[in-house]
Amino acid sequence: MRIAIVGAGGVGGYFGGRLAEAGTDVTFLARGAHLNALRTRGLRIVSPKGDAHITSVSATDDPAAIRGADVVLFAVKLYDAEAATHLLPQLVANGTPDAVVIPLQNGVEGVDIVSRAVGRAHTAGGTCYVSAVIAEPGVIKHTAMDHLIFGELDPIRAARPERVEGRLMRLLDVCRAASFQSTLSDDIQADIWTKFVRLSVLSGLTTVTRAPLGVTVNDPDLLAMLKQAIAEGMAVAHAKGVQVPSSTVDAVVNAYKALPPQTKSSMLEDLERGRRLELPWLSGAVVRIGREVGVPTPIHGFINAVLKPYVSGAPGEAASVGQADGARRL
Repeated sequence: MRIAIVGAGGVGGYFGGRLAEAGTDVTFLARGAHLNALRTRGLRIVSPKGDAHITSVSATDDPAAIRGADVVLFAVKLYDAEAATHLLPQLVANGTPDAVVIPLQNGVEGVDIVSRAVGRAHTAGGTCYVSAVIAEPGVIKHTAMDHLIFGELDPIRAARPERVEGRLMRLLDVCRAASFQSTLSDDIQADIWTKFVRLSVLSGLTTVTRAPLGVTVNDPDLLAMLKQAIAEGMAVAHAKGVQVPSSTVDAVVNAYKALPPQTKSSMLEDLERGRRLELPWLSGAVVRIGREVGVPTPIHGFINAVLKPYVSGAPGEAASVGQADGARRL
């Protein structure tokens, strides 16, 4: 199986690196100093699950150079996703007949973004749980979690093993050979929304407090806010007809208490580095969709309001209110 990684940052770099470490044919589509480091020094992963150094890495900035891909993992940030979709049609056209693109963006709109670019037949659903960032060019620092989830969008297609065998089942096989958890889902939309509910809380509260997760889960007042924010996200999902499990509140709290207390969200990492934030597609989206379906979201409303000045990377340079609420893209 040949896999192309579009977006070789924390998510794409980690999962792509682990797949390459296990012997899978992986090509990274990257740029700038990171691309140069991949070509000259390889890819290093620093992780509590074990470090890795893939000395020989296939990396390019030219999508035309990637041919025969079976799977494209689309792992760019949400605010870059629309612009980056121009890379996908060529990757699919140069790929195998059943080539599939799997978006791994946070939020709940990655599937729509990708399917508009390559068509629904070449799109699957995907989500992941991982805390990883580019520590320096060519180096991925992994802190916690490493679960990759993917599944067919069409329930009929997902129920036909002989159709899935050519792509997602084969992907599952190579993922199982790598050192991370992987799941082939039979209800990927529910998994995407469950991740959205969980991540919007983790991202929002760690970024608002400017502190790792341990600060929130060990403070009774912040923990109460976390639980309320999870409940808000679940209520929005249910109003949209998505069956996020009713046990999600307790499951998320227990999962977050079990994580290393130094765990940070990628949005907090971005804030600390003066980068753009994915706020409009996380807490901002909870607020906007909540308004559409008539569900109040006061905790996410607070998170969205106080972080909005930092959306563009620095106070005073934020996007317009409409953009910050996600109105343009969701």
